[in-house]
Amino acid sequence: MLDGLDVSVVLRGGVRTRSQAWDFVRWYADAWTDCPLRSEAGCVEDELAAAEADLGFELPAALREGFELFGRRDDLTRQQDPLLRPTELYVDDALNGVLIFRRENQDCAYWGIPLDEIEREDPPVVVESREGWIPFLDRMSSAWVELVLSESLFGADRADSLYDACELPDALIPNLHARYARVDLPDHPMWASEDDSPVRWYAAPGRLMRRDGIEDQSWIHARGRTPADLETIRAELPGPWVC
Repeated sequence: MLDGLDVSVVLRGGVRTRSQAWDFVRWYADAWTDCPLRSEAGCVEDELAAAEADLGFELPAALREGFELFGRRDDLTRQQDPLLRPTELYVDDALNGVLIFRRENQDCAYWGIPLDEIEREDPPVVVESREGWIPFLDRMSSAWVELVLSESLFGADRADSLYDACELPDALIPNLHARYARVDLPDHPMWASEDDSPVRWYAAPGRLMRRDGIEDQSWIHARGRTPADLETIRAELPGPWVC
């Protein structure tokens, strides 16, 4: 089932279980990066056990399993808004405690799991925005998928000109809907402002886009699997591209 190059096809039906999230990450690493997931991509047991000892509680299964599978793959997790290392995990005292596992690159926002949900295997995730802590995604497994997509998307500007962005005029939105399928992830907030929310993902074979905001002109962040795929995006959505 996990074949081809279309993220929207592979994620059709959404992320319903943790195993589906791990299957997706394996497929994405194999299809969209230069290196499939190998055993050394994951954090070792000693790292995770030490983190749990410092925190004083066990990590939720969905958080722990993600670290075990690909927690050392910086190209998938630490390009823009990095995943914390296991030894860097900490509890913020807001909202009766939030376990922080990811931060915005200039420390303007943080992602975490509320401690009152910490015993769930696949707990919800919150993000700290300018309005305070708000719901992000209702499952940690979905948050892993979003993290991988976002980090590899923004990391692509470091490799072979695979990334570009533009403020897409409303007149081109029909082109977007005609040529690209919605990726089956729930709407989620962009931490910077309500005007940049919700975040929605779109894809076609070899092409991936994140749309921030839906009112007036929204920003599109695009990645091609190859430079030719990125050129196709620019041609199909002829907006004021940055690069």
